[in-house]
Amino acid sequence: MDLSTDIQFLPGVGPKRAEILRLELDIHSVEDLLTYYPYKYVDRSRIYYVQEIDANLPYIQLKGKIRNIQKTGTGHAQRLTATFYDKTGTLELIWFKGIRYVEDKLKPEATYIVFGKPALFNGKFNIAHPEIEVATTENQKQALGWQAHYNTSEKMKKHFLNSAAIRKIMYVALQNINGKLPETLPAALIKQYNLMDLHQSIVNIHFPQQTEVLKKAQHRLKFEELFYIQLDILRQSKYREMKYKGFIFSKIDYFFNTFYNTYLPFELTGAQKRVLREIRQDVGSGRQMNRLLQGDVGSGKTLVALLSMLMAVDNGFQACLMAPTEILATQHFQTITEILGEIGLSVALLTGSTKKKERERLHAELESGKLNFLIGTHALIEDNVVFNNLGLVIIDEQHRFGVAQRAKLWNKNDQPPHILVMTATPIPRTLAMTVYGDLEISVIDELPPGRKPIQTYHYYDNKREAMLGFLRKQIDLGRQVYVVYPLIQESEKIDLRNLEEGYEFFKTHLPQYRISMVHGKMKPKEKDDEMRKFVSGETQIMVATTVIEVGVNVPNASVMVIESAERFGLSQLHQLRGRVGRGADQSFCILLSSYKITSETRKRLEIMVRTNDGFEIAEADLQMRGPGDLDGTLQSGIPFELKIANLSQDSHLLSLGRKVAQEILEKDPSLETQENSILRYQLKKKNKNSINWSQIS
Repeated sequence: MDLSTDIQFLPGVGPKRAEILRLELDIHSVEDLLTYYPYKYVDRSRIYYVQEIDANLPYIQLKGKIRNIQKTGTGHAQRLTATFYDKTGTLELIWFKGIRYVEDKLKPEATYIVFGKPALFNGKFNIAHPEIEVATTENQKQALGWQAHYNTSEKMKKHFLNSAAIRKIMYVALQNINGKLPETLPAALIKQYNLMDLHQSIVNIHFPQQTEVLKKAQHRLKFEELFYIQLDILRQSKYREMKYKGFIFSKIDYFFNTFYNTYLPFELTGAQKRVLREIRQDVGSGRQMNRLLQGDVGSGKTLVALLSMLMAVDNGFQACLMAPTEILATQHFQTITEILGEIGLSVALLTGSTKKKERERLHAELESGKLNFLIGTHALIEDNVVFNNLGLVIIDEQHRFGVAQRAKLWNKNDQPPHILVMTATPIPRTLAMTVYGDLEISVIDELPPGRKPIQTYHYYDNKREAMLGFLRKQIDLGRQVYVVYPLIQESEKIDLRNLEEGYEFFKTHLPQYRISMVHGKMKPKEKDDEMRKFVSGETQIMVATTVIEVGVNVPNASVMVIESAERFGLSQLHQLRGRVGRGADQSFCILLSSYKITSETRKRLEIMVRTNDGFEIAEADLQMRGPGDLDGTLQSGIPFELKIANLSQDSHLLSLGRKVAQEILEKDPSLETQENSILRYQLKKKNKNSINWSQIS
């Protein structure tokens, strides 16, 4: 039997089980099965006697016989019990589900190995739903050691495909493999980094006998997974570098210098100057720029984007800026036209709301080259938007766009334009190396002068009266306030009711002030009207859901109140907090939560109170929640699935994998040598069903 064998032909599987494995776990072949890794291990290195049982033990393993097998009750109330005994005492085994399946297997006076969680009831010990199998030389050998546990679904459990069943199938697969598993890394690399071979790694990841051996197997498999991700990203980056030459912006001329010397609204920070130098180097190098610009909300990314666009115009090119929402696109347009002053450049806004006549004029000016900058939403990628000579594309909050949408901007010129991707979502280093691994990374890590760090406080619900007093003081000083409520799809109706109740609460308790209310279920015109009232200062309080997370810039708003803060992730809390602190006044963020919160939630809120550093918060978020659950802000951009590595815990292996990949590609960019043929084959296999990421920034 080889690795490509259909899983249904493995002894003990068959068509029915194979179908469930396919649907629930995407396991089609023996290879898919062997790379379905355990999520935890339980120490089964010893067998206890009944008299040693302690209710505090999380699990216990026993060896003995059973008698008194009885079925009682009917329907859902049915249960199966058996008395288990060894030479030191007895306890009861109980089953409430799968009774028929278990009953058929139990034989009085046969010797069994039993494993499960002991519980004390009416002074007697029992184990509910234990793992139980007849003791044989083989399974006793398997049982003694670290036992792997696998994630399974409810549907799988209903068909008796629990963790123990997966373990059995895994054991059968390893017994039926022809010879050793073929190696997936070059021999020289295995030797240089002292890695366990693949066959031993797979055997020991599923059936480890010792802790040290398990660690070596994990090390090998995690390294391989992260190494291939980095090799793929870096190889495609090199391919793009070789295939696509970049437009050369050779000069800094009239528009850049005039704006810099006459219209610049404030002195650039050291971080902004550093990033501009990096961009200048890219666009003058003859290579296509592919750069990610990270910076917290309010750090001055838009100004850096504008200066980059001025470099393009000085060299005879057009530039465009694409934002994910109409509000954000309009905000960019207003900011840029305002600070450009009378410099003599043509800037236009294109969104879904742009009228037909205006659109036709805009299209004509764009195609003729009369229009220098185009700012807009995904309307920019429509086929009838034709540039005269597009040299620079800036994408704001790119994770909110689909891959195909971003790729369309590449084709707006015969030669791909320079790409600058901006994000206010701080990305931990490990995620940046994977999600954006083929982009050069720039970071703006300073706030513009005059900005004061936001002061954050955590209040429990019983402090509402004190909070209202604080809000009155702030509004009487001429400031404005955001109050944000969670809106989770699963509890949308309840959340909207909470929002409306919250609106009534603030109307009742702060009757002297005018209040706007905004949520995603409102008609666009209603929503825009309410937002406009707040932006103009007509209303002092905005009660909203997270629709305000991106795109409302009100420098006069100095207080952010986040209701039910325990229901938000760290990254989202940080994004919401970034809506204030945009003016010179001291700003505040109040996190309101119920008193009944978990220790992890308390820790999350403590981090928010302690620091304003977005990168520290993002790292903490990754540590606490893992990469697959970052508030939906990043996972749409992850072009791979991690089966065993963990980005928050294995950053050292990710760095090593990147270093090794870089060394290999420096010597052999196309992986053409004989020794690298194994790498070429593995990448081809892994990319069989994936998108060509080398064509997409």
